[in-house]
Amino acid sequence: MKNLTQLDRYTSLLDFLDKKFKEDININDIEEISFYSYRNINRIFMALHHESIGKYIKRMKLEKAAQYLKYSNTSITDIAYEIGYSDIAAFSKAFKNQFNCAPSQFRLTQEIKHTIQKKSIDHKHPSPLLAYEIEELPSIAILYLTYQGTYDNIKGIKETWDRLINYATKKGLFNKDTICLAEILDDNEITENVYCRYNAGIIIENIKTVESDGLFRTKIIPEQKYLKFIHKGSHEDSLLTYDRIYSYWITDISLELEDKPTLEFFLNDDATTPASELLTEIYIPIKS
Repeated sequence: MKNLTQLDRYTSLLDFLDKKFKEDININDIEEISFYSYRNINRIFMALHHESIGKYIKRMKLEKAAQYLKYSNTSITDIAYEIGYSDIAAFSKAFKNQFNCAPSQFRLTQEIKHTIQKKSIDHKHPSPLLAYEIEELPSIAILYLTYQGTYDNIKGIKETWDRLINYATKKGLFNKDTICLAEILDDNEITENVYCRYNAGIIIENIKTVESDGLFRTKIIPEQKYLKFIHKGSHEDSLLTYDRIYSYWITDISLELEDKPTLEFFLNDDATTPASELLTEIYIPIKS
């Protein structure tokens, strides 16, 4: 998109919505952030995001509710209030329209899937629970570029990384010692593939010295406590590692997930390391 003003306003609005979607966002809030009338920014948003602002906010609320149902024992009423629904009946109706089942049915289905998955893993692996460490990461400044689409599209994700690294190299921000990481923002079993988001990022020393430029954005990942797992093998095979982690989360890992993105740190260079020898640190956010 050539009009950087429109692009910057769109990305600023997107950042705002991602932080505030659980709250009561009104038209005035959107116009103040975007510096456009609601009608005009909604047109831009639809062209770039393929859904209206209103539908985006509603989808984000309901997908977050589905994550809570899947990974926590929080009551359905409390989940509804947490994502901004004061009427449990309205929440249940909206959830059913989005996922074709009631919240209680969704939770039961996820429990059954976990049980089946766990039995399958138990059968294939004598010691299925992965080793982990509890680690607290300090706040991290990153330059990043967002990929949106199915996580199975390794080519698309690689192209996002190539764009980021080429841009960072031209800006003098990338060298052989630069730390690369990814933010996994969505659960692909909940979010439609077309909307799944993945931030390809590099750590930068000082966010104040690096300006956001179009789709190349900067941010601070706040200090956070994590469980750290190690995945050895190709990036495609990391999905199996995630299955093992989450299948044993509720029964074997008595820790509560935090509502933050999962991080991946890449310890090898893909270009010089065989896929089977690649090492990825997976950081799952947990509550203190």
